[in-house]
Amino acid sequence: MTYRHPDRAQIRVDDVLSALGNHVRLAAVRVLDAGGEHNCTSVLEAIGVTAKSTMTHHWRVLRESGVIWQQASGRENLVTLRRDDLDARYPGLLDAVLTGAREDEALETVPTHLW
Repeated sequence: MTYRHPDRAQIRVDDVLSALGNHVRLAAVRVLDAGGEHNCTSVLEAIGVTAKSTMTHHWRVLRESGVIWQQASGRENLVTLRRDDLDARYPGLLDAVLTGAREDEALETVPTHLW
């Protein structure tokens, strides 16, 4: 299977932000940010998604927005974060979004009576 990926110059900030605006997709990108290729199943397990069919839509959104590369490898799909392309198009954007996600997650673990 061959997937459609936008060229670097075709990546648009509104598509990237829309893709990253979903908590499931953002969680997947956080896993991919560790670097390298990941098989889809390992990412699903890492973020706690059990329905592969649900994730198919999320992979398409991430792929078509230019956030990930996805390629078939036998019976599995491999995904890679397009960090170089995203950093070239929008320097600092991915880091800012991922930092914000980590900060939001940290706030969720702080008891509300401490606010």
